[in-house]
Amino acid sequence: MPMIKVLVVDDSATVRKIFSTELDKYSDIEIVGTAPDPYVARDKIVALKPDVITLDIEMPRMDGITFLGKLMKHFPLPVIIVSSLTKAGGALSVEAMEKGAVDVIGKPGEAYTVGDMSEQLAQKIRAASRVDISRYARRGGAPASAQQGVRKKLVSRSLAETTNKILAIGASTGGTEALKDVLTSLPRNIPGTVIVQHMPPNFTTAFADRLNGLCEFEVREAKDGDRVIPGLALIAPGNYHMLLNRSGANYYVQVKTGPMVHHQRPAVDVLFKTVARYAGANSLGVILTGMGKDGADGLLEMKNAGARTIGQDEKSCVVYGMPKAAYDIGAVEKVMSLDNIPAGILNTFASQK
Repeated sequence: MPMIKVLVVDDSATVRKIFSTELDKYSDIEIVGTAPDPYVARDKIVALKPDVITLDIEMPRMDGITFLGKLMKHFPLPVIIVSSLTKAGGALSVEAMEKGAVDVIGKPGEAYTVGDMSEQLAQKIRAASRVDISRYARRGGAPASAQQGVRKKLVSRSLAETTNKILAIGASTGGTEALKDVLTSLPRNIPGTVIVQHMPPNFTTAFADRLNGLCEFEVREAKDGDRVIPGLALIAPGNYHMLLNRSGANYYVQVKTGPMVHHQRPAVDVLFKTVARYAGANSLGVILTGMGKDGADGLLEMKNAGARTIGQDEKSCVVYGMPKAAYDIGAVEKVMSLDNIPAGILNTFASQK
Protein backbone atom coordinates (compact mmCIF):
# COMPACT_ATOMS: atom_id res chain seq x y z
CA MET A 1 0.00 0.00 0.00
CA PRO A 2 1.48 3.39 -0.98
CA MET A 3 2.22 5.89 1.75
CA ILE A 4 -0.10 8.89 2.17
CA LYS A 5 2.09 11.99 1.80
CA VAL A 6 1.08 14.85 4.10
CA LEU A 7 2.14 18.51 4.23
CA VAL A 8 1.48 20.31 7.54
CA VAL A 9 0.80 24.04 7.16
CA ASP A 10 0.66 25.87 10.50
CA ASP A 11 2.34 28.98 11.89
CA SER A 12 2.83 27.27 15.27
CA ALA A 13 6.12 25.41 15.51
CA THR A 14 4.63 23.43 18.40
CA VAL A 15 1.70 22.19 16.33
CA ARG A 16 3.99 21.31 13.42
CA LYS A 17 6.18 19.29 15.77
CA ILE A 18 3.24 17.52 17.49
CA PHE A 19 1.64 16.57 14.17
CA SER A 20 4.94 15.35 12.74
CA THR A 21 5.76 13.29 15.84
CA GLU A 22 2.28 11.79 16.21
CA LEU A 23 1.68 10.98 12.55
CA ASP A 24 5.12 9.40 12.28
CA LYS A 25 3.68 6.56 14.42
CA TYR A 26 1.47 5.37 11.57
CA SER A 27 3.06 3.13 8.96
CA ASP A 28 0.80 4.35 6.13
CA ILE A 29 1.34 8.10 6.65
CA GLU A 30 4.45 10.12 5.79
CA ILE A 31 5.03 13.77 6.69
CA VAL A 32 6.83 15.00 3.59
CA GLY A 33 7.18 18.55 4.89
CA THR A 34 5.90 21.42 6.99
CA ALA A 35 5.29 25.09 6.27
CA PRO A 36 4.76 28.10 8.58
CA ASP A 37 2.60 30.02 6.11
CA PRO A 38 0.85 29.70 2.71
CA TYR A 39 3.72 31.24 0.75
CA VAL A 40 6.16 28.56 1.90
CA ALA A 41 3.39 25.97 1.51
CA ARG A 42 2.84 26.96 -2.13
CA ASP A 43 6.44 26.17 -3.06
CA LYS A 44 6.45 22.92 -1.08
CA ILE A 45 3.21 21.73 -2.70
CA VAL A 46 4.83 22.06 -6.13
CA ALA A 47 8.07 20.38 -5.01
CA LEU A 48 6.71 17.63 -2.74
CA LYS A 49 3.31 16.84 -4.34
CA PRO A 50 1.52 15.86 -1.11
CA ASP A 51 -1.65 13.76 -1.14
CA VAL A 52 -3.23 15.65 1.78
CA ILE A 53 -2.66 19.04 3.43
CA THR A 54 -3.47 19.99 7.00
CA LEU A 55 -4.13 23.73 7.07
CA ASP A 56 -4.30 26.22 9.92
CA ILE A 57 -6.74 29.11 9.43
CA GLU A 58 -5.09 31.92 11.40
CA MET A 59 -1.64 32.50 9.90
CA PRO A 60 0.58 35.48 9.07
CA ARG A 61 0.92 36.99 5.57
CA MET A 62 -2.13 35.08 4.24
CA ASP A 63 -5.00 33.49 6.18
CA GLY A 64 -5.99 29.88 5.59
CA ILE A 65 -9.38 30.70 4.06
CA THR A 66 -7.83 32.88 1.34
CA PHE A 67 -5.15 30.27 0.65
CA LEU A 68 -7.77 27.52 0.47
CA GLY A 69 -9.71 29.46 -2.16
CA LYS A 70 -6.60 29.90 -4.30
CA LEU A 71 -5.58 26.27 -3.82
CA MET A 72 -8.97 24.89 -4.89
CA LYS A 73 -8.95 27.10 -7.97
CA HIS A 74 -5.43 26.43 -9.20
CA PHE A 75 -4.14 23.23 -7.54
CA PRO A 76 -6.99 21.33 -5.82
CA LEU A 77 -5.86 18.97 -3.08
CA PRO A 78 -7.66 17.33 -0.14
CA VAL A 79 -7.41 19.76 2.78
CA ILE A 80 -8.10 19.12 6.46
CA ILE A 81 -8.65 22.32 8.41
CA VAL A 82 -6.92 22.54 11.80
CA SER A 83 -8.42 25.26 13.96
CA SER A 84 -8.60 26.52 17.52
CA LEU A 85 -11.57 25.27 19.52
CA THR A 86 -13.22 28.67 19.74
CA LYS A 87 -16.51 30.06 18.49
CA ALA A 88 -14.64 32.16 15.92
CA GLY A 89 -12.60 29.15 14.88
CA GLY A 90 -15.79 27.14 14.42
CA ALA A 91 -17.38 29.76 12.19
CA LEU A 92 -14.25 30.04 10.02
CA SER A 93 -14.05 26.26 9.75
CA VAL A 94 -17.63 26.04 8.48
CA GLU A 95 -16.71 28.66 5.86
CA ALA A 96 -13.67 26.58 4.91
CA MET A 97 -15.81 23.46 4.46
CA GLU A 98 -18.08 25.40 2.11
CA LYS A 99 -15.01 26.46 0.11
CA GLY A 100 -13.87 22.86 -0.42
CA ALA A 101 -12.06 21.63 2.70
CA VAL A 102 -12.73 17.94 3.21
CA ASP A 103 -12.75 17.80 7.00
CA VAL A 104 -11.90 19.70 10.16
CA ILE A 105 -10.15 18.92 13.43
CA GLY A 106 -9.49 21.01 16.53
CA LYS A 107 -6.04 21.65 17.90
CA PRO A 108 -5.23 19.55 20.97
CA GLY A 109 -6.22 21.18 24.23
CA GLU A 110 -8.93 20.89 26.86
CA ALA A 111 -11.34 18.88 24.70
CA TYR A 112 -8.85 16.45 23.15
CA THR A 113 -5.68 14.87 24.41
CA VAL A 114 -2.81 14.57 21.97
CA GLY A 115 -3.54 10.84 21.78
CA ASP A 116 -7.21 11.40 20.89
CA MET A 117 -6.24 14.00 18.32
CA SER A 118 -3.58 11.73 16.84
CA GLU A 119 -5.95 8.86 16.08
CA GLN A 120 -8.67 11.15 14.76
CA LEU A 121 -6.24 13.05 12.53
CA ALA A 122 -4.85 9.81 11.12
CA GLN A 123 -8.37 8.63 10.27
CA LYS A 124 -9.24 11.95 8.65
CA ILE A 125 -6.05 11.87 6.58
CA ARG A 126 -6.86 8.37 5.33
CA ALA A 127 -10.38 9.47 4.43
CA ALA A 128 -9.18 12.66 2.74
CA SER A 129 -6.66 10.74 0.63
CA ARG A 130 -9.54 8.78 -0.94
CA VAL A 131 -11.54 11.83 -1.99
CA ASP A 132 -11.80 12.71 -5.68
CA ILE A 133 -11.00 16.32 -4.90
CA SER A 134 -11.57 17.62 -8.45
CA ARG A 135 -15.19 16.38 -8.31
CA TYR A 136 -15.61 17.53 -4.71
CA ALA A 137 -14.23 21.01 -5.38
CA ARG A 138 -16.51 21.43 -8.38
CA ARG A 139 -19.47 20.30 -6.33
CA GLY A 140 -18.75 22.92 -3.67
CA GLY A 141 -19.07 25.81 -6.09
CA ALA A 142 -21.48 24.70 -8.78
CA PRO A 143 -24.88 23.47 -7.74
CA ALA A 144 -26.46 26.45 -5.97
CA SER A 145 -29.12 27.16 -8.60
CA ALA A 146 -29.82 23.49 -9.16
CA GLN A 147 -30.15 22.87 -5.44
CA GLN A 148 -32.53 25.80 -5.10
CA GLY A 149 -34.74 24.21 -7.75
CA VAL A 150 -34.74 20.87 -5.96
CA ARG A 151 -35.39 22.58 -2.64
CA LYS A 152 -38.34 24.58 -3.94
CA LYS A 153 -39.90 21.44 -5.40
CA LEU A 154 -39.54 19.40 -2.22
CA VAL A 155 -40.42 21.93 0.45
CA SER A 156 -43.81 22.41 -1.17
CA ARG A 157 -44.59 18.78 -0.36
CA SER A 158 -45.44 19.54 3.24
CA LEU A 159 -45.83 16.54 5.49
CA ALA A 160 -49.17 15.99 7.16
CA GLU A 161 -48.97 14.61 10.71
CA THR A 162 -45.48 14.14 12.14
CA THR A 163 -46.18 13.70 15.85
CA ASN A 164 -44.11 10.99 17.54
CA LYS A 165 -41.92 10.34 14.52
CA ILE A 166 -38.14 10.61 14.70
CA LEU A 167 -35.64 11.28 11.91
CA ALA A 168 -32.09 10.28 12.90
CA ILE A 169 -29.11 11.13 10.66
CA GLY A 170 -25.44 10.29 10.98
CA ALA A 171 -22.52 11.63 8.91
CA SER A 172 -18.79 12.23 8.96
CA THR A 173 -16.30 13.17 6.20
CA GLY A 174 -18.17 15.19 3.57
CA GLY A 175 -21.22 15.28 5.79
CA THR A 176 -21.44 19.03 6.35
CA GLU A 177 -22.29 19.67 2.70
CA ALA A 178 -24.38 16.50 2.41
CA LEU A 179 -26.45 17.49 5.43
CA LYS A 180 -26.92 20.97 4.01
CA ASP A 181 -28.21 19.50 0.75
CA VAL A 182 -30.63 17.17 2.54
CA LEU A 183 -31.96 19.52 5.21
CA THR A 184 -32.48 22.53 2.94
CA SER A 185 -34.65 20.32 0.75
CA LEU A 186 -37.07 19.39 3.56
CA PRO A 187 -40.27 21.21 4.66
CA ARG A 188 -40.77 23.28 7.77
CA ASN A 189 -42.82 20.64 9.60
CA ILE A 190 -40.31 17.79 9.44
CA PRO A 191 -40.50 15.20 12.23
CA GLY A 192 -38.31 15.78 15.26
CA THR A 193 -34.78 15.33 13.92
CA VAL A 194 -31.58 14.31 15.69
CA ILE A 195 -28.20 14.49 13.95
CA VAL A 196 -24.65 13.41 14.66
CA GLN A 197 -21.96 14.96 12.47
CA HIS A 198 -18.40 14.23 13.56
CA MET A 199 -17.05 17.69 14.48
CA PRO A 200 -15.13 19.24 17.38
CA PRO A 201 -16.66 21.54 20.05
CA ASN A 202 -17.89 24.98 18.90
CA PHE A 203 -17.62 23.83 15.30
CA THR A 204 -21.02 22.17 15.72
CA THR A 205 -22.41 25.43 17.12
CA ALA A 206 -21.32 27.34 14.03
CA PHE A 207 -22.54 24.57 11.74
CA ALA A 208 -25.98 24.51 13.39
CA ASP A 209 -26.22 28.31 13.17
CA ARG A 210 -25.34 28.14 9.48
CA LEU A 211 -28.03 25.54 8.77
CA ASN A 212 -30.58 27.44 10.83
CA GLY A 213 -30.21 30.36 8.46
CA LEU A 214 -30.75 28.15 5.41
CA CYS A 215 -33.50 25.73 6.43
CA GLU A 216 -37.28 26.12 6.60
CA PHE A 217 -37.24 24.82 10.19
CA GLU A 218 -35.19 25.51 13.31
CA VAL A 219 -31.76 23.95 13.57
CA ARG A 220 -29.63 24.30 16.68
CA GLU A 221 -27.00 22.57 18.74
CA ALA A 222 -28.62 20.25 21.27
CA LYS A 223 -28.70 20.92 25.00
CA ASP A 224 -29.31 18.25 27.62
CA GLY A 225 -33.06 17.78 28.12
CA ASP A 226 -34.15 19.41 24.83
CA ARG A 227 -37.45 18.03 23.57
CA VAL A 228 -37.48 16.48 20.11
CA ILE A 229 -40.46 17.99 18.34
CA PRO A 230 -41.68 18.54 14.76
CA GLY A 231 -40.04 21.47 13.02
CA LEU A 232 -36.79 21.19 15.03
CA ALA A 233 -33.45 19.58 14.17
CA LEU A 234 -30.94 19.05 16.97
CA ILE A 235 -27.23 18.58 16.23
CA ALA A 236 -25.08 16.75 18.77
CA PRO A 237 -22.49 19.13 20.28
CA GLY A 238 -18.86 18.36 19.59
CA ASN A 239 -17.13 16.25 22.25
CA TYR A 240 -20.47 15.04 23.71
CA HIS A 241 -22.60 12.03 22.90
CA MET A 242 -26.29 12.62 22.20
CA LEU A 243 -28.87 10.01 23.20
CA LEU A 244 -32.61 9.85 22.54
CA ASN A 245 -34.91 9.15 25.48
CA ARG A 246 -38.64 9.24 26.10
CA SER A 247 -40.93 10.36 28.91
CA GLY A 248 -44.46 9.19 28.24
CA ALA A 249 -45.26 10.30 24.68
CA ASN A 250 -42.52 12.96 24.63
CA TYR A 251 -39.06 12.43 23.19
CA TYR A 252 -36.05 14.34 24.50
CA VAL A 253 -32.29 14.16 24.19
CA GLN A 254 -29.59 13.55 26.74
CA VAL A 255 -26.22 15.17 26.12
CA LYS A 256 -23.41 13.60 28.08
CA THR A 257 -19.75 12.77 28.04
CA GLY A 258 -18.37 9.25 27.99
CA PRO A 259 -15.77 7.10 26.25
CA MET A 260 -15.20 7.65 22.55
CA VAL A 261 -16.92 5.14 20.28
CA HIS A 262 -15.11 4.35 17.02
CA HIS A 263 -12.68 7.09 18.12
CA GLN A 264 -15.58 9.58 17.97
CA ARG A 265 -17.50 11.72 20.42
CA PRO A 266 -20.26 12.31 19.43
CA ALA A 267 -20.77 8.89 17.89
CA VAL A 268 -23.54 7.94 15.49
CA ASP A 269 -23.87 4.47 17.04
CA VAL A 270 -24.65 5.96 20.46
CA LEU A 271 -27.53 7.97 18.99
CA PHE A 272 -28.90 5.29 16.67
CA LYS A 273 -28.97 2.62 19.37
CA THR A 274 -31.07 4.82 21.65
CA VAL A 275 -33.37 5.72 18.75
CA ALA A 276 -33.88 1.98 18.20
CA ARG A 277 -34.69 1.53 21.88
CA TYR A 278 -37.09 4.41 22.38
CA ALA A 279 -38.56 5.17 18.93
CA GLY A 280 -38.31 1.86 17.09
CA ALA A 281 -40.83 1.63 14.24
CA ASN A 282 -41.67 5.32 14.64
CA SER A 283 -38.24 6.30 13.32
CA LEU A 284 -36.22 6.60 10.13
CA GLY A 285 -32.44 6.30 10.14
CA VAL A 286 -30.25 7.85 7.45
CA ILE A 287 -26.52 7.25 7.17
CA LEU A 288 -24.50 9.59 4.98
CA THR A 289 -20.94 9.90 3.71
CA GLY A 290 -18.11 9.23 6.15
CA MET A 291 -14.98 7.26 6.95
CA GLY A 292 -15.12 4.11 9.10
CA LYS A 293 -18.08 2.14 10.38
CA ASP A 294 -19.66 4.37 13.04
CA GLY A 295 -23.44 4.06 12.85
CA ALA A 296 -23.60 0.67 11.13
CA ASP A 297 -24.43 -1.37 14.25
CA GLY A 298 -26.87 1.26 15.51
CA LEU A 299 -28.66 1.43 12.15
CA LEU A 300 -29.04 -2.36 12.19
CA GLU A 301 -30.57 -2.15 15.67
CA MET A 302 -32.98 0.48 14.36
CA LYS A 303 -33.95 -1.73 11.43
CA ASN A 304 -34.42 -4.75 13.69
CA ALA A 305 -36.66 -2.61 15.92
CA GLY A 306 -38.93 -1.82 12.96
CA ALA A 307 -37.41 1.46 11.76
CA ARG A 308 -36.98 2.29 8.09
CA THR A 309 -33.40 2.92 6.97
CA ILE A 310 -31.65 4.73 4.10
CA GLY A 311 -27.97 4.67 3.13
CA GLN A 312 -26.25 7.08 0.76
CA ASP A 313 -24.91 5.45 -2.41
CA GLU A 314 -21.22 5.14 -3.27
CA LYS A 315 -21.27 7.50 -6.27
CA SER A 316 -22.59 10.51 -4.33
CA CYS A 317 -20.47 9.93 -1.19
CA VAL A 318 -17.28 11.86 -0.57
CA VAL A 319 -16.10 8.76 1.35
CA TYR A 320 -18.11 5.55 1.02
CA GLY A 321 -17.20 4.15 4.42
CA MET A 322 -20.02 4.41 6.97
CA PRO A 323 -22.84 3.74 4.45
CA LYS A 324 -20.93 0.75 3.04
CA ALA A 325 -20.32 -0.70 6.51
CA ALA A 326 -24.05 -0.40 7.25
CA TYR A 327 -25.01 -1.91 3.90
CA ASP A 328 -22.60 -4.83 4.31
CA ILE A 329 -24.26 -5.96 7.56
CA GLY A 330 -27.79 -5.63 6.19
CA ALA A 331 -28.70 -2.43 8.04
CA VAL A 332 -29.69 -0.43 4.94
CA GLU A 333 -33.19 -0.92 3.54
CA LYS A 334 -32.79 1.53 0.63
CA VAL A 335 -29.64 2.79 -1.07
CA MET A 336 -30.18 6.27 -2.51
CA SER A 337 -28.16 9.04 -4.14
CA LEU A 338 -27.78 12.22 -2.13
CA ASP A 339 -30.11 14.09 -4.50
CA ASN A 340 -32.88 11.54 -3.91
CA ILE A 341 -32.59 11.21 -0.14
CA PRO A 342 -34.85 14.19 0.71
CA ALA A 343 -37.69 12.71 -1.38
CA GLY A 344 -36.96 9.32 0.18
CA ILE A 345 -37.37 10.81 3.65
CA LEU A 346 -40.67 12.50 2.74
CA ASN A 347 -42.05 9.39 1.06
CA THR A 348 -41.10 7.18 3.98
CA PHE A 349 -42.89 9.33 6.55
CA ALA A 350 -45.87 9.79 4.23
CA SER A 351 -46.24 5.99 4.03
CA GLN A 352 -46.19 5.72 7.84
CA LYS A 353 -49.27 7.89 8.36
